[in-house]
Amino acid sequence: MDNNITGVKTPNGVFKPYIHLAKYYETDKMAVIHHSNYIRWFEEARVDYLEQIGLGFDVIEERGLYSPVLGVSCEYKSSVRFNENVIIIPKIEFFNGIKMTIGYRVLDADTLQLRASGESKHCFVTTDFKPVSLKKDYLDMYETLLRWTGVDVM
Repeated sequence: MDNNITGVKTPNGVFKPYIHLAKYYETDKMAVIHHSNYIRWFEEARVDYLEQIGLGFDVIEERGLYSPVLGVSCEYKSSVRFNENVIIIPKIEFFNGIKMTIGYRVLDADTLQLRASGESKHCFVTTDFKPVSLKKDYLDMYETLLRWTGVDVM
């Protein structure tokens, strides 16, 4: 894996891209990664991304909040196979304090060829699932997410 990835500065240092090694159990009968696994990879990359920008799920949940998935989509460009490394790059595409859309690019780690792209849509709710406005009630979290909206980390 030889690529020219340069990270941008985060509160915790320099952004490190999320790299996933495709596992054998993730393949299907056609010997390619089953389509459902890309959605799992999006979640893994999202959790890693939020942690790196200072809003890990532990921080969010300690504040009494959840961020449920409202929708998810994925478009497949070329197949990933067992034992290949991919880089999953998240980006906050939209954020208004209540809802957030994160886009994802799945790249071949060796060639940087786009393998898949997609997005997940989220909102913010209290632990009893009442919608919440981060701008109104959690200004520090709102400002962090707003600062990262539209930022390309790679």
